[in-house]
Amino acid sequence: MASDVTNRGWSATKKEDNSQYKYKEYWDSRYESEDSFEWFADYTSFRDLIVENVSKTDSILMLGCGNSNLSKAMYDDGYHSIVNTDYSPVCIKKMMAKYPNCPGMSWEVMDMKKLEFPRDNFDVVLEKGTIDALLVEEKDPWNISQEGKDLVDQCLHEASRVLKKNGKFISIAFGQPHFRKPLYAHIEYNWSITTKTFGDFFHYYFYVMKKGEKLSENDLQLNLKKNNNTEDSKEIVYLSDSENEDFLMNMDI
Repeated sequence: MASDVTNRGWSATKKEDNSQYKYKEYWDSRYESEDSFEWFADYTSFRDLIVENVSKTDSILMLGCGNSNLSKAMYDDGYHSIVNTDYSPVCIKKMMAKYPNCPGMSWEVMDMKKLEFPRDNFDVVLEKGTIDALLVEEKDPWNISQEGKDLVDQCLHEASRVLKKNGKFISIAFGQPHFRKPLYAHIEYNWSITTKTFGDFFHYYFYVMKKGEKLSENDLQLNLKKNNNTEDSKEIVYLSDSENEDFLMNMDI
């Protein structure tokens, strides 16, 4: 694995071509030298939305936890049943060593496309920026590639599978609703969708999918319309060159 990283010229100390984010070797290399990184917003930015949607007694699954401080911030805020997953063993090993004294919080090496938990296991499944990262190579948000759709579909099927009835899948993202909701609004996921926003200079999106509730009629129609893209209202948003938002930089969302 180290030789792959060397051959590709990967480095965790400089900004990289976004396409490298799809390689596990890139993340292993980056996590070796990076202590912590927060994608686009910290816990205080959306704490009120978490408090509104997540009970302190809920069992929580964190997908693609990375080396973010989100889980520890939630733990310090009273959420003491958190399972963190990431497909990088380097990341998980470092996070376990960083937070050894948090009873009820655990760390597991796991691919979010193939979760190793039984169905109906968690009250809340949460991801922050992970699905954005899966779509980082997409250049036309109105026409997501089949590969991108399949990646997201695998993750959402797994999120729905491990959620308990009335459980919530929370997706914290930069992807705007007219681009993201067609990916989330599938009958087979067996959930409804609500959307809220937070942020000052940029709006970020807080999607809540509740398992066991039906999609609204408008959301149900999104799947039927997703291939009928028009030129109307095709507003593409670019993030500025910000040191704490490098993986979204120059990404069409």
